[in-house]
Amino acid sequence: MEEHRSIIKEVFGESSDSEDDDQQIQLDDPNAEFHSQLVFGKSPSWEPVCQINGLSLCRDLLSHDQQSSLLSAIENEGWFTEASHNQAMRFGDLPRWATELAKLIREVVHFSEQVSELGVIAACDDRDACLLPSNLLWREPLFDQLIVNVYHPGEVGYALLKFYVLLGICAHVDLMRFEDGIAIVSLESSCVMHFTQVESDGGIIENESERDPPMPKIPVYLTPGSVVLMWGEARYHWKHEINRNPGFQKWEGKDIDQKRRTSITLRKLCPDK
Repeated sequence: MEEHRSIIKEVFGESSDSEDDDQQIQLDDPNAEFHSQLVFGKSPSWEPVCQINGLSLCRDLLSHDQQSSLLSAIENEGWFTEASHNQAMRFGDLPRWATELAKLIREVVHFSEQVSELGVIAACDDRDACLLPSNLLWREPLFDQLIVNVYHPGEVGYALLKFYVLLGICAHVDLMRFEDGIAIVSLESSCVMHFTQVESDGGIIENESERDPPMPKIPVYLTPGSVVLMWGEARYHWKHEINRNPGFQKWEGKDIDQKRRTSITLRKLCPDK
């Protein structure tokens, strides 16, 4: 454990003197636009979605203060000064706050996997609890493409890409121009993201006959400050969507209070694309 603490300390700077479960380590960089923190003890906790290989969720990646700092950094970019602007995309050199966010994701994944024997990562009975394969986790850069979307419930309209709408995200698999390994960070409002298995070229869902009922949608509850990681089957063989129309956002039988939601998608372009 001390070895892992030293690794995190080297990346994120000095910690406080406290050694309890709520100990926090902060990035020692007074000039950083977005200050990364790592919470020990019960946080961060990862939840694999056992029905889908390669899909994991960390609900507590970002503290409330971190979320506020991140939203301020996004606002300072000036991308959403017009009401009609709801999406921003960047390729190559990303804003500093985005590279800090990617660094945090990498270190949290690495730390969590190193101490997985302590129960930080919940495992499914029939598969390995790998959050992200090492060849993806340690590639450089981890991500070089960014999308920030702002969704306002109750409005009608389309964003820059045809499958992104203000009421949510239509079911899709991310384009093949991007490599394996995708992270989605949620801010401001909770929502349910649904996953459905990809259909084959013949229009029939894989491993399903024409007489079988439609494949069920697998719900995943995304809370503010959470990150969902997709790789392998989750990235290539499952579509994901968010339907924010009235009546569609429910969790445990209760309607979710729909407010403005900001999402950050981090991906890596395939070479020569």
